Amino acid sequence: MFTKHRSALAGLILLLLPAVGLPQTWNHEIGKLSLPKTPQRVVALNWAATEALLLLGVTPVGVADKAGYGTWVQEPTLPKTVTNVGTRVAPSLEAIAQLKPDLIVTSSEMAPAAEMLQKIAPTYVVSVYKQGSRPYDKAREMLITLGQMLNRESRAESVLADIEQTLEQQRKRLRQAGVTDKPVALVNFLDDRHVRVYTPNGLYQTTLEHLGLANAWQQPGNYWGFSAVGLEAVAETPRSRIVVIEPLIPGLAKNLEHSPFWTYLPPVQNREIYRIPAVWPFGGVYPVKRLATALADALIEGGSNHVR
Repeated sequence: MFTKHRSALAGLILLLLPAVGLPQTWNHEIGKLSLPKTPQRVVALNWAATEALLLLGVTPVGVADKAGYGTWVQEPTLPKTVTNVGTRVAPSLEAIAQLKPDLIVTSSEMAPAAEMLQKIAPTYVVSVYKQGSRPYDKAREMLITLGQMLNRESRAESVLADIEQTLEQQRKRLRQAGVTDKPVALVNFLDDRHVRVYTPNGLYQTTLEHLGLANAWQQPGNYWGFSAVGLEAVAETPRSRIVVIEPLIPGLAKNLEHSPFWTYLPPVQNREIYRIPAVWPFGGVYPVKRLATALADALIEGGSNHVR
């Protein structure tokens, strides 16, 4: 009788084990990560990871390059209370350890330090920007995986649904305005003769595709999704609209007024120059939404023949 009851009890325990929660395991770029419980204190060592955590409603206890995030990424807003743990290329292990994290999120650039990071806390290594990858797909994957780890899967799904809805809304606006007929060149000025032009393998391409816009620059770039070229190279896309992304270097507008490299570009002569606020091109999923709205607003408002 005792043996019979003991067997029944053992069977009941086995049935209940999944309900009380076994450690979950995820594969990542340098191995596997197991979490016995939902992390509460998370450190992010790149801005794409910082963005993802904030989108999930999780405020990291520490981030790398905190000041730079506020300048370049801006949204979602990073609370002032978050601790800076050094730079993205050389974070302080001591500062990270002092925060007593139960999860660290980093990318393959920090892979050599991963072993030391793992001694501090479980470390998830994921790279949005890597040779051969599509940034938006990787950023989406990172958001979903972090949502699983942090018990915020529904929040991740809501974020992605909101982005898809925004893309569709802006696509309809552009189509109704009749401004999807020409390719778009997205550029940042490096100086008054050189630009960083965004290529089809970058994050911005996702926005262009969903808005029904063609990328005027079809040549491949580096795995970050851009190429640095002279203005004369932009002249090879005469039927394009040029969208200039902030920030602008001091004195740029004045210098361009007297630049033959600029003034003779067909988009300049056709008054098809547009300017939009800074949108971080090396982030996660959120810049895709921000760029869609800014780009639609600018194209519908109309262009000019100078960077005003």
